[in-house]
This record gives sequence, C-alpha cells and structure tokens, in this order.
Amino acid sequence: MPEGDTVFRTAAQLHQALAGRVLTSADLRVPAHATARLTGRQVLEVRPRGKHLLTRLEGGLTLHSHLRMDGRWQVYRTGERWTGGPGHQIRAVLGNAEWTAVGYRLPVVELLPTTAEAEAVGHLGPDLLGPDWSVEEALRRLAAAPERPTGEALLDQRNLAGIGNVYANELCFLAGVTPWTPFGELPAPVRVLAKAQRLLHANRMRPGHPTTGELRPDRSHWVYGRAGQPCRRCGAAIRTAGQGVAPQQRVAFWCPRCQRGPGPE
Repeated sequence: MPEGDTVFRTAAQLHQALAGRVLTSADLRVPAHATARLTGRQVLEVRPRGKHLLTRLEGGLTLHSHLRMDGRWQVYRTGERWTGGPGHQIRAVLGNAEWTAVGYRLPVVELLPTTAEAEAVGHLGPDLLGPDWSVEEALRRLAAAPERPTGEALLDQRNLAGIGNVYANELCFLAGVTPWTPFGELPAPVRVLAKAQRLLHANRMRPGHPTTGELRPDRSHWVYGRAGQPCRRCGAAIRTAGQGVAPQQRVAFWCPRCQRGPGPE
C-alpha cells in the first residue's frame, strides 16, 4: 500500500494539473456515481489526508479516493493516449483543456459534500504531512494500547496517518526494537515519531521512501525488502515473517542482532 509521502506527491501532481481549471470532461465509473454531472465545475484544490485524496470541487462537492494496494492516478496532456492500463481498470476521469487525470484500479471513489469529508477521513489520527500533525496527539493515541506490537500500532491510521509497511519496518530498525515489541516498551517514542515525520517530509517529493540517506534503490533501506541479505550494520541475515491477522497481515523485516524484543509467534 502506498505510503503517505506517495499520496502527498500524487496530490501535488493532481493539484498542479487540475486546480483552478474548469472540468471539460468528468467520468466516475463506479455504480454509485455513474450519473454524476461534474463537467463545468472548477476544481478548487486537491489535498491529501494521510493515504486519502480529497479533490474539492466548485459547488461544495469533494471526490474522495484511496489508492490502497493497486490504485493509481496518472496525469496526461489532454488528447494524449492513456497508457496506465486497460480501459476496464479506469474508475475516474477528470479533464480540462490542458490536462486529464485518470484513476486506475481505485478501490474507493466516493462523491460527497465537502462539509461531510469527516465521514470519510474523520477517523484518522494526526497526519504526518498535514497541518494537523501533533506528536503529542499521536503519542496519546498510541499509548492508549501499550500492549500492542509497535509495528501494528504504527500502521494503524487511527493513531497517526501516513505510515505504511516500509516506514513501520524501517522505524523499528532505527529504534532498535523488533516489530513485535509492545509499544509501551518502545524507548524514546517521541523521537521515533519525530523521525517518522522527518523521513516522510524529506521523501514527499521523491520516490522510493529512502531511509538510509542513500537514494540508490539497492541501498535505500535498512531492512525492508531485504530478507536473507546481510544487515548493513552488523552483517546478520535479515529475517522476515508475517505480522498481524489476515486480511490485515503485513510482512515484517528485522535484524535479529540489531533489534531487541520478541519475535513472531
């Protein structure tokens, strides 16, 4: 699932292409909104909220979308051939005289009153890349369940919005604990949250979610996606296992030497 920095970058691209322009074409290819008439409305702005995208339109409407695992928005010059996938995968089209945004494989496409946005995103915790970011509020929510494994707690968007599996694993490594360590036993949790915010902010306009300080894809992560490879710090083989319960189970990566705490059951 895309991390919050990927969604932030997608929102910036959509905002640049659509905001301040009148829609000359609009097509929501989902049953609930197939007859919606958006042509002629001006796009006011496109804003991220955690991993959600909010496209605000003239007349008090918001198009709420979520990428989840496979979704993607792609921007083309109007009239350019669309190459993001077969036509049956397109869920939304928003176009103006210059640019056309095409949403592929979007599992969430919802048109709602702008005043009702809280119904879609009100459950989220403070956004690591948003104006509402608050270390104190995120820590309060996380500390409400001190027994919960840190990896799972960081991924819960109700605690803080924007962290995905890449950052959850990398932050556990940087904190020196396994992903199964209870959050209440996490040393210096405020520093972990501050590090999370710095990483997402640094990566918000570049791909790959690098956490090591190196941008080369084969050098950009400490443990994520490196099962069986030597730890960059100690040389031990990186391990991997499932964490959580299906269908929310994720893949955890950790170094058995550099990270202390319990392992998988």
